[in-house]
Amino acid sequence: MIKLYIFSDPICPWCYIGKARLDAALLERPDHPFEIEWHPFMLNPDMPAGGMDRRAYLETKFGGKDGAVNAYLPVQREAEAAGLEIHLDRIARTPSTLDAHCLIHWAHLEGRQTAMVSRLFKAYFVEGRDIGDRTVLTEIAEGVGMDRAVVERLFETGADAKDIRARDIDAREKGVNAVPTFVIANQHVVPGAQPTDLWLKVIDEITDDLRAGEEG
Repeated sequence: MIKLYIFSDPICPWCYIGKARLDAALLERPDHPFEIEWHPFMLNPDMPAGGMDRRAYLETKFGGKDGAVNAYLPVQREAEAAGLEIHLDRIARTPSTLDAHCLIHWAHLEGRQTAMVSRLFKAYFVEGRDIGDRTVLTEIAEGVGMDRAVVERLFETGADAKDIRARDIDAREKGVNAVPTFVIANQHVVPGAQPTDLWLKVIDEITDDLRAGEEG
């Protein structure tokens, strides 16, 4: 198997789209060689724990209402083109994603990481839920088969929060400055929400190389 590291944030719309495009390629190539691991990158590492009003956040980030609308028009278009349901109007708050990244980490330890990432994207972009709220996160965890009481205790103790922040900083120091960013075999970096056709080409090339190596 070839490791495919994905640096992502569950409130990043292009990560949501990028995952859908990759998933489509994996569906077409069920014998793909990838073993996927999700790694933390926080779009807003300094976001207060309680998050902030989404409209205020977007207008500050994009220089007013018109800038925010223009920034998200291609997101809506590309999400729909990828076959994704997306309801940006349902999102009331932009959360801190520190706790969500902790949850993704714990899910990885239980072999449920991709299921957790998928569920967080749905909760945020489809249902408009506040994935900075620990009650919401605990419900999501339970929904993918994790033990609710264990997750509650982990949140109460602040387990792994420092590690998630350290990993976020480490990713930036190594050159990750936007997400999604894909790293293949810890060598090749593929930035951005790449189209499904590119992933099919990558999978086919890797598969051919692996077969040639076995024959050689």
